[in-house]
Amino acid sequence: MIVGMTEVDVVRTASELRAVVGALVRRARATDELPAAQAAVLGFLDRDGPMTTSELAGVQRVRHQSMSRTVSQLVEQGLAGQRPHPGDGRKTLIVLSPAGREALEARRGRRADWLAEAMATELSPAEQVRLAHTVELLARLAAH
Repeated sequence: MIVGMTEVDVVRTASELRAVVGALVRRARATDELPAAQAAVLGFLDRDGPMTTSELAGVQRVRHQSMSRTVSQLVEQGLAGQRPHPGDGRKTLIVLSPAGREALEARRGRRADWLAEAMATELSPAEQVRLAHTVELLARLAAH
C-alpha cells in the first residue's frame, strides 16, 4: 500500500500481494478439468523430466502411497507412462505421455485465456500497460 508519494509499507504490501496472488491463482484453478494433484504431477514431469514415484512424492511433500495412487490414475488415463529406470532396474520412471502434455497445455491455455479475458474486460489500456510492467517486477521477486 502506498503511504506517501515515495514511501511504501512493504510489510502491508507484501501481505496484500500474497492474498491477491493467492485469490488470482485460486480463481484461475477454477478453470481446471484435472484434479490438482494430477495436474501438479504432470507439471513436475513436464518441467523436470521423468521421475520415480518416490521422487514425485518428495517434491509434492506427500506420502508415497498417495503419490502411487495419483500416478496410477494418470497411467490409467493415458496421461503418464512408465519405463524402467536406466540406472536401477528395481525402479520405474514415470514419464509424461503425449496425451498428458496435451492435457497440460490445454490446462495452461484455459488459464491464460481466462486471465487475458479478465484483463481485457476489467482493465483499461493504461492499466494493462501498468500490469505488464508489474509482471516484470513480480518475476524479479520470484527469482529472489
